[in-house]
Amino acid sequence: MTDGAAPVDWGVLREAARDAMSRAYAPYSGYPVGVAALVDDGRIISGSNVENASYGLSLCAECGLVSQLAATGGGRLTHFTCVDGAGAVLVPCGRCRQLLYEFGGPELVMETPEGLRTLDEMLPQAFGPQHLG
Repeated sequence: MTDGAAPVDWGVLREAARDAMSRAYAPYSGYPVGVAALVDDGRIISGSNVENASYGLSLCAECGLVSQLAATGGGRLTHFTCVDGAGAVLVPCGRCRQLLYEFGGPELVMETPEGLRTLDEMLPQAFGPQHLG
């Protein structure tokens, strides 16, 4: 799935996600997660989960990713992958899919264990900025 531009190197994205995962802070769950995404200007950004002793304050890897997106100039996410502590591809939780929708929209291409899917397929009928007056 590409938009006619150069093909996406999913191996490079997975490697960036694995690298981010290696720096996750997950002392409580022992479940490090890393994510990486391609931005519409060609940048690759990444993030990892950061846990907290007060579990509700823990940050998912996707939070770090969108924070890095904003801190490095913004843009739109076009392609996304997420890996677990073993480096295997996994799917973000529903909360994180909603977070990704804000910055990638329904056309964001996600790598899943079952292949490439758009965010629209992974979060059907999503609520977004277009619903606000």
